[in-house]
Amino acid sequence: MERIWERHYSDAVPGRLSYPQVPIDALLRDTAKEFPENPALIFGGARIAYQELDALVDRFARGLFRLGIRKGDRVALLLPNCPQMVIAFYGIFRSGAIAVPLNPLYQERELTYQIENSGAETLIALDMLYPPVAAVRHRTNLKRSVITSIKEYLPPLKKMLYPLLKGSGGRKVPQGTQDLVSFKDLLSGTSDDFLVPNSVPGDVALLQYSGGTTGVSKGAALTHGNIVSNIHQTVSWYTSIRRGEEVILTLLPLFHTYGSAVCMNLAIATGSCMVLMPRFVQKDLLQAIQEYRVTFFPGIPGIYAALNNYKDIGRWDLSSVRYCVSGSAPLPPAVCERFEKLTGGIILEGYGLTEASPVTHSNPVHRERKIGSIGLPLADTDCKIVSLEDGITEVIPGEAGELCIKGPQVMQGYWNMPSETALALREGWLLTGDIARIDGDGYFYIIDRKKDMIISEGFNVYPNEIDELILQHPKVSEAAAVGVPDRLRGEKVVLYLVVKEGEQLEQDEVLGFCRERLAKYKIPRQVVFRKELPKTPVGKVLRRVLREEALKEEEGHR
Repeated sequence: MERIWERHYSDAVPGRLSYPQVPIDALLRDTAKEFPENPALIFGGARIAYQELDALVDRFARGLFRLGIRKGDRVALLLPNCPQMVIAFYGIFRSGAIAVPLNPLYQERELTYQIENSGAETLIALDMLYPPVAAVRHRTNLKRSVITSIKEYLPPLKKMLYPLLKGSGGRKVPQGTQDLVSFKDLLSGTSDDFLVPNSVPGDVALLQYSGGTTGVSKGAALTHGNIVSNIHQTVSWYTSIRRGEEVILTLLPLFHTYGSAVCMNLAIATGSCMVLMPRFVQKDLLQAIQEYRVTFFPGIPGIYAALNNYKDIGRWDLSSVRYCVSGSAPLPPAVCERFEKLTGGIILEGYGLTEASPVTHSNPVHRERKIGSIGLPLADTDCKIVSLEDGITEVIPGEAGELCIKGPQVMQGYWNMPSETALALREGWLLTGDIARIDGDGYFYIIDRKKDMIISEGFNVYPNEIDELILQHPKVSEAAAVGVPDRLRGEKVVLYLVVKEGEQLEQDEVLGFCRERLAKYKIPRQVVFRKELPKTPVGKVLRRVLREEALKEEEGHR
């Protein structure tokens, strides 16, 4: 019997991939049969093998069935990177329900909106993260919550030393109630009448909400077919992945589409081991790489930069790292070069977005790699760049326009938002909202977000260009340019900076640096120094927050 993840191509369409017509959880079944004893997860030193993980997922799906969850029901997840997150994710898929991952950093307002919008009646939550939900339950349709603790999957000694949790996180979860159930109890029962639903590729498997960085967040409805196709595209692209041998550092949050795709799903599809890291602590990260001989390290530029600058970086053995995948923000060449020297591995910059499951582009493994480029489209991913003026006319290579994508990984639409869906999907093409260009070799470059573009003195100004330039200054750690209304220029550039620890920098020095390297209309009119910049969970700078701050500052001076 052919394995699901046999790399094969369709005879009908040469050069095109053929995709398994299976639900997502079937990938785990296949891997558990092929590598039953291989570690699937490492968490705090504890290990779970693939055969055990598959059994836990099966028991979780049966537990959901006992709670009354049926095919198509939405189940929300409020968990960090821990074994329960992986078990719950794939258990939801196996039950035929739809997973709705929530950001643990969300406050009551965001939680209320996404729970209500998705129609979720069941929540799987970490005890420490439950209080905000408890406060808003009466404003949602939640009927039941399944509660777990970080310590449940720690090794015995760490579990014993684990500090008592505060507040509601430390209380004993009531047993046997319909509205509050323990994760352990959900796994302990049986459901002899449970039949694995016949999920088909067109069934929605995941509601992945955008970060809500502009207006109301939208839930991208991703089907089993979307996600399985994207996993297959990714595995087929990274041809150097060794089945059953890779160790993937899983620091990227699994509630975010980037982390769930290139860490969790990629690992499960290839029989790789996930080293789960619930938060970014440099020393813990370096120790995990050294101890578990991590070979594959998906990340973001900010993580690589932070490790580059870690004071004791030289004492750690990072030589096991073969490949890194960088996304979410442009990768500065200096950061790339330094990290590759530290590890001996290579960083492949790529691109994706929530609405495309998410991966669409990457630099290739065995062909030319272009630093600063997001690379080439993955198999079966059609791309075009259209005019920023009419949104229809395709532009020539080298010219900037909006990137549009078509492929099997593109979402079904936004959940319960037909008008928003119509704006994003046109005749099968996904309008990304990103300004890009393509070079003569077919490599793509992201210039900026359409909504972030600044029009100053009638000229287009791309904030990323200013960011990348100022990051070359030896005293600058982080940078973000935004545009605010200006009576004379239309918009003016305001630059937010974080200065490297131990350094001092004045506005005049920054502006002098810019004047030597930028056209006059691009030069910032104001520089604001901050200790840190607001970011999303995967490290994207929230320009909207900075823009709002700049607008308030302008209004205060009027």
